[in-house]
Amino acid sequence: MLETIRVQLLRPGARLPFRATEQASGYDIHACLEGGPVVIGQRPVVIPTGLAMEVPPGLDAQFRPRSGLARQGVLSTFGTLDSDYRGEIMITLYSVAPDISHTVQHGDRIAQLVVTRLAEIAFEQALVLSETIRGAGGHGSTGR
Repeated sequence: MLETIRVQLLRPGARLPFRATEQASGYDIHACLEGGPVVIGQRPVVIPTGLAMEVPPGLDAQFRPRSGLARQGVLSTFGTLDSDYRGEIMITLYSVAPDISHTVQHGDRIAQLVVTRLAEIAFEQALVLSETIRGAGGHGSTGR
């Protein structure tokens, strides 16, 4: 079943999310800058997109980093777009090292939007959980 997310373009130059290839799971999100380029360093910088979206209940819309930017040491924070939010989508970018900076221009692809179905779940309190080989082993406990 094809779902529809309604998108409002808030300013001139805002662009609809776009899938670069037919098999891509993420839709590219573009910067919509009015005051010129923005330099990204280690401190988080909020970048406007010029978009507001109406996500239907039952869908999970997540913003994720782009691998092309990550390869350069620039990440976006993961973000959730709740179905009742109608404000402008803002993407937070930062670099991962003090010697890395990146200039964002109007129209640059800065993040990707991945949409999935939400699962309706219930939480049940338990006194004990089932046992596994890993058990309570934390980060790196599997040796990989």
